Amino acid sequence: MNFNGERSTASAGVDSAAATVTRDVAALVDAPDLDITDPSQVADPSGLSATAAKPGPLLRLVQRQEVAFAAVGGFNTALGIGLTVVWLAVLGDSVPPSVAVAASYAVSIVIAFVLHRTLVFRVRGHLLRDFLRFVAVNSGGLLLNMLLLELAVSVWHFPDKPAAVVVMALVAAASYFGHRHFSFRRRPPVEADGAVG
Repeated sequence: MNFNGERSTASAGVDSAAATVTRDVAALVDAPDLDITDPSQVADPSGLSATAAKPGPLLRLVQRQEVAFAAVGGFNTALGIGLTVVWLAVLGDSVPPSVAVAASYAVSIVIAFVLHRTLVFRVRGHLLRDFLRFVAVNSGGLLLNMLLLELAVSVWHFPDKPAAVVVMALVAAASYFGHRHFSFRRRPPVEADGAVG
């Protein structure tokens, strides 16, 4: 009996499987432009392809990205309020209160970025670019909030508190789209060449 021929065939099969696994793992690692929230980037109907990460625990729980975005935003708002109170207590009266707000913002924006990136939009790669875009969208949201509230109260003479709530809701919705289509935007994957047509 010749076992060498059988062994080399089995060995070739194992080598081929190992090469396939290695290629698939490399595709997962080298897929920084993937957005699993975009259905056009998911290859199979189950929502998982060789390059897509599974939805995280928050998305599995709430099932909708918009709800996950609101939950993370609500948490971050509460965190920002808590941090501001802590900074006010730590810094005392010797420092203007705006310093406590700035310190709170500096901490909470980093936390918000990490939570939105990992729990809501589930992207990888381009860390610095994503962070700078995230800060730009948040800063734009702040400016838009200030402008619209000033217009609503000073020009259109709406009551300030209800106007603030409506403006903040509008800016939060705009912020979601800003983060989805700018901060964490990923290009669609390139189709494989060599397709028979």
